[in-house]
Amino acid sequence: MNSPVYAKGDGPLRAYSIERKTKETQISVNLCLDGGEIQVSTGIGFFDHMLTALAFYGGWGLELTAQGDLEVDGHHTVEDVGIALGQALGGALGDGKGIRRYASACVPMDEALCFTALDFSRRPFLVFDAQMPQPMIGAYDACLTEEFMRALALNSGLTLHMRALYGKNAHHITEALFKSLGVAIREAVEVTGTGVTSTKGVL
Repeated sequence: MNSPVYAKGDGPLRAYSIERKTKETQISVNLCLDGGEIQVSTGIGFFDHMLTALAFYGGWGLELTAQGDLEVDGHHTVEDVGIALGQALGGALGDGKGIRRYASACVPMDEALCFTALDFSRRPFLVFDAQMPQPMIGAYDACLTEEFMRALALNSGLTLHMRALYGKNAHHITEALFKSLGVAIREAVEVTGTGVTSTKGVL
């Protein structure tokens, strides 16, 4: 089920709901770019923490639940959440009229420093340069951060560049990546005009 969401009596919100079901995962996403409650449950504690941080720093309302084949590993769950959340993000933005479009953020987390630059271009691409010193963060495989970011970018129409400038702790690096993404998205989706931010006149 894919559908835009509207506020009662207040006109349209920049919001979108989606359900994704496969033989490996079942995911439900309710996303509002203009704020609201944040409730996340994926069965992977650290991933829940990262999605909550992303929504908080993005200024979103987010209700997200995922049930996946965690008895295999977390890959299908993390990647499919990225797909569903990316589709919801693209749907909530609609035609993108009025948004700032470009943004960047550099976020420290203790010894780690991470940078994100992005463009809601409708030309999805990911450049990801972040080495993880430890392979696991609790029950979360550190290499899945790149898989999530790729799925999010490809399904939201986002050109996304991310880099860990330095860091020694995979937890800190990953958290700084998610937080910098949230900060940058919040700025990029800010409505600053009425037309499309493009010399072509369309994204």
